[in-house]
Amino acid sequence: MTKRPSDILDQVLNREPVLVSLKGGREIHGVLQGYDVHMNLVLDRAEEMIDGEMKQVGTIIIRGDNVIYISP
Repeated sequence: MTKRPSDILDQVLNREPVLVSLKGGREIHGVLQGYDVHMNLVLDRAEEMIDGEMKQVGTIIIRGDNVIYISP
């Protein structure tokens, strides 16, 4: 049976870190806390690579129209 994208996101919700690729070449790693039908995301313990160094961001809300992909 084919899984829907929301089924896959439900499997990693509050469990393991995901990689979120954003427009503009940004990538954020964090634990997925929630999402909605517009792919707005809430990540906890988020980190972003800035100037070759991982920076702690904490809890972050990402607007869905900036998301290119989410990788568990």
